[in-house]
Amino acid sequence: ALDRFGVWDEVKAVSAPVVGRKDWAPGAKADEGAERLATDKPTTTQVLPRDKLVGVLYKHIMDNYADRVELNYEYQVTPVSFGDGTDQSVSLALSRCRVDDATSPVPEAECDVDEYKSITTNFLIGADGAARGIANEMEARNAEKRAKQNAVQNFFGRKQQFRVKRFEDDNKRVYKTVPVKVPDEWRFDLNYSARSRGNRITFEALPADDKGTYCALLLMTEEDEFAQPDSDPKALRKFFDGEFQQFSPLIDDETLAFVAAKPASNLPAFRYAGPRINEGDSTVLLGDAIHTVKPYYGLGANTALEDVSELADSLESTSTLKDAVQLFSDKRAGEANALVTISRNMDRPGKLGTAAFIVPLILDGIFHQLAPALFAPSMFAMFQKEGVTFRGMQFRKRADRFVQLGILGSLFYCMFAGAKALVSLVSRKLGTHEGVVGAATVASAALVSFVKKALAKKSAAASRSTR
Repeated sequence: ALDRFGVWDEVKAVSAPVVGRKDWAPGAKADEGAERLATDKPTTTQVLPRDKLVGVLYKHIMDNYADRVELNYEYQVTPVSFGDGTDQSVSLALSRCRVDDATSPVPEAECDVDEYKSITTNFLIGADGAARGIANEMEARNAEKRAKQNAVQNFFGRKQQFRVKRFEDDNKRVYKTVPVKVPDEWRFDLNYSARSRGNRITFEALPADDKGTYCALLLMTEEDEFAQPDSDPKALRKFFDGEFQQFSPLIDDETLAFVAAKPASNLPAFRYAGPRINEGDSTVLLGDAIHTVKPYYGLGANTALEDVSELADSLESTSTLKDAVQLFSDKRAGEANALVTISRNMDRPGKLGTAAFIVPLILDGIFHQLAPALFAPSMFAMFQKEGVTFRGMQFRKRADRFVQLGILGSLFYCMFAGAKALVSLVSRKLGTHEGVVGAATVASAALVSFVKKALAKKSAAASRSTR
């Protein structure tokens, strides 16, 4: 999308490339990180903070479209009317907002809703992010309409309804940012990652430039002592020295004290809008207003830019605004649903995460390697493929999973039938009941497993004692 609108070169010039990652397992020493380069990716990942992206886009607009685009800041936009059957223009109320203390770690804006000015527009694009002021108004109006209809009307009109699906965050994490300057002997194009013992806190660092300046996140639960404002900087230093010893020397006491003092920030919750993302013939939603995900995989901003490109396609390929709005809604509403559903499955905790993410990842790796023509690669690999939609990924993965489970089910059945036949044969040869032979087999297998674990523990203990 950025290339299409002639701004990619400007964005790339201030971005930092990332060609792989280096991970430290819980308890690993500073020299025990594992480096992995993404040599098979068709494109190089470019990292750019959102505020820097906004700055580049602002400059591009001012340099090229200042006579056609007017930018206004610190306004709250509230829809008054989305148009009716005769007049499809959208009426809006604009309230002035201000931030009393911009230096606060969590600045809050106050909007004067009693003093506002009214404007109308022939086309409204709701791109107000996770605040969803326009989406919330659409949802409220849809609820009012549904309340006036009977059950039959609501059932047959459900595809024309609008709602925001809000998922409960069952793996909630908060974060604090940590500026880091890595040594000259480190690579400046890697994502550095480490986890503390017990997976209490995760340290994720991405480059802010190509000179070794990094922005790191400390991801933790909201109950953690270091997630609180004014936490103990000495305790935080002790924690870093014990768990993140490779990063602790890179952060001075003043910076660490600042990190300890500030409050933690929340990650966005998983939400999507649908099954339509338009209101009437003159309003559409895009970006975080229709799909909000946690920023672990870089899908949020990238998908928002894809929304913009798809909206441009819809406007260019249709003769009326009404048709363009409907076409865009039909194309992107399902994508929003699929994106958020896929992303949430990657974030489930505990056994849910194992079942929804880890096991499918392992199955995809095995089956794609055995039969690449039949089975698609993992979801991560499919993210890198151009032209593959989220709905397409979702459909393909469901088809793969159906075939994989069928193959595994058949394999386990054959193994069970074979084992049963073998037990029956042995019992006949020995003149013993099948139950006795089966019990002896299970006991032998358990004994072998116990001996192997005991030997593994002894070997690990011996290895630690020699360090």
